[in-house]
Amino acid sequence: AKAVMEALPSEKIIYFGDTGRGPYGNKPPELVARFARENAEFLLKRKARCIVVGCNTASAVAGATLRQEFPNVPIWEVITPAVREALRITRTGRIGVIGTRTTVNSGAYQKWLPNCIGRACPMFVPIVEGGHIEHPSAHEVARHYLLPLKAAKCDTVILGCTHYPFLQPVIADIMGKQVRLVDSAQTVAKEL
Repeated sequence: AKAVMEALPSEKIIYFGDTGRGPYGNKPPELVARFARENAEFLLKRKARCIVVGCNTASAVAGATLRQEFPNVPIWEVITPAVREALRITRTGRIGVIGTRTTVNSGAYQKWLPNCIGRACPMFVPIVEGGHIEHPSAHEVARHYLLPLKAAKCDTVILGCTHYPFLQPVIADIMGKQVRLVDSAQTVAKEL
């Protein structure tokens, strides 16, 4: 929401953060899709002219379905803009995607990037939500998750969860300065 507000300062933004039922990344896809549908209905009752599905997990499992169910309103998900940006900035074509288990297992990124290296990072969300970003254990967990992407020589990594930009300094430290990180919030705001 912050990225959209900065990109479109004159627009009225209705923000709905489903903190009561989230985070979504560890929930079954069918449940996430139901929540996404209910959230869209909530926003449409408030006269939303456009909906941005800010959650990567909800985008992965419900983005296309929401477009079919609500054809009269533009629905933006965060995956496609992030993929476009990653393809634009990669120098080698080696793109990594880090996300929740549900996001990575959905195949949503692999649909557009068949050769990408997906890596589920389920402990990142509790680290961020618990405020442990600077704790040494955050760095060790990140190293465990990211070393396969580093070994694969990924030059671009998509942060496939809204929590992960909070860990961007840790991720950048482990991956190295030459690796470009793609924040889906920034990419969707730019396209919107």
